[in-house]
Amino acid sequence: MELLFTLLEWLCLLLGSIFLIIGGIGIHRFPDLFTRFHAASITDTLGAGFILLGLMIAAGMTLVTVKLLMILIFIFITSPSSTHALAKAAIHGGLKPKLDDQKDNQEKPS
Repeated sequence: MELLFTLLEWLCLLLGSIFLIIGGIGIHRFPDLFTRFHAASITDTLGAGFILLGLMIAAGMTLVTVKLLMILIFIFITSPSSTHALAKAAIHGGLKPKLDDQKDNQEKPS
């Protein structure tokens, strides 16, 4: 049974690390601020969630697990809210999302 918990713990830590790496790549590769916000918000929340879950499994039923659970709840509430507030501030500041040019999407006449 201990082996199962150890494997589950490492799986959660690995998944969280993968999500955070993918998010970092997305922040670097995406073309505008709003898509970068999306990459940062989603992967940050999932990556931190999986890492904290792995740490909770490693800690067992202790006070540390309760503290990690409180951190997890705090991250799940604040991360999407802060990303939304930053996106609204960017729109209010006059920044527009980068959209496809409609002329490029239309078929050219033969």
